[in-house]
Amino acid sequence: MPSALLDIDHVSKRFVKRPNLGERIAGLLGAGQKSEIVRAVTDVSLTVAKGEVVGLVGESGCGKSTLGRMIAGIYTPSDGKILFGNAPVAKVQGRRTQKLTTRVQMIHQDPFASLNPRIRIGDTVAEGPVAHNIVKGRDADAYVADMLGRVGLDPGYRRRFPHQFSGGQRQRIAIARALAMKPDLLVLDEPVASLDVSIQAQVLNLFMDLRQDLDLTGVFISHDLGVVRHVSDRVAIMYLGRIVELAPTAELYAKPNHPYTRALFESVPRVGVGRKDFRPIAGEIPSPLNPPSGCHFHPRCPFAGPRCKREAPPLAAIGPGRFSACHLNTGGTE
Repeated sequence: MPSALLDIDHVSKRFVKRPNLGERIAGLLGAGQKSEIVRAVTDVSLTVAKGEVVGLVGESGCGKSTLGRMIAGIYTPSDGKILFGNAPVAKVQGRRTQKLTTRVQMIHQDPFASLNPRIRIGDTVAEGPVAHNIVKGRDADAYVADMLGRVGLDPGYRRRFPHQFSGGQRQRIAIARALAMKPDLLVLDEPVASLDVSIQAQVLNLFMDLRQDLDLTGVFISHDLGVVRHVSDRVAIMYLGRIVELAPTAELYAKPNHPYTRALFESVPRVGVGRKDFRPIAGEIPSPLNPPSGCHFHPRCPFAGPRCKREAPPLAAIGPGRFSACHLNTGGTE
């Protein structure tokens, strides 16, 4: 595999959930309310090679979007480090996070919420490149026209406002804004989840074309296994803040190893396989305020044993390029 462009080394992220006004008043009356710790991401290590796309998959609340925001420099890790080209992507400056590179850009799930409704899209796309001296102000209009053309939009639309576009067009604008910064790495957080199926296909095909034309590297975050299979070279499965399985896409889909990965695949509807009983994953994902001991998946796992409750399994190699965090691979669950 080529050398890593992105190196995520034992990264964790914790948030402090402070009592709201009602809880603070209750605390003054003796209810004993106090701040709680949300463990969003726990001890995640991952590398992404130049030109590679890695998919992050998991249920809502598994920490994949938080990890994506740390990669993009929006959050800083509580523990560990994230290096892009051997340099940190962000640092804490006072009480704020300061991003240190423009070479990592993020595309968000909701294209309308990520665009300022009061600013014309041409100005939105031009703002970053002009501020960071990627392009001179006098050349910004032509530069924006070129970016819009790359994503399949009429350059004449640059005088319009976001509300004048469809959802698919707004996502193309968000992609153009990211590309205008000349990134080497894109973090795509559920970029097609809010779009119609036909529009999803158009945006995904656009991303695949741009990846080939511009030699882009990507981290693609989604809960949709079909979408991830279409765009990713490798896939990391996350559960309650941890990566539980990592493998090349074809191998993972052919033979998933971790019980959680298998349960995810079994819950996906299929066409043309005859009658099949739907088997959802048992139980609910636990709260990151109070995650289970040992393996986080053990309360929902049909193979769990005493060892699973005591010890958190490491993400260990189970084959060339394949890793899984399950005691079934390392001596059993007893």
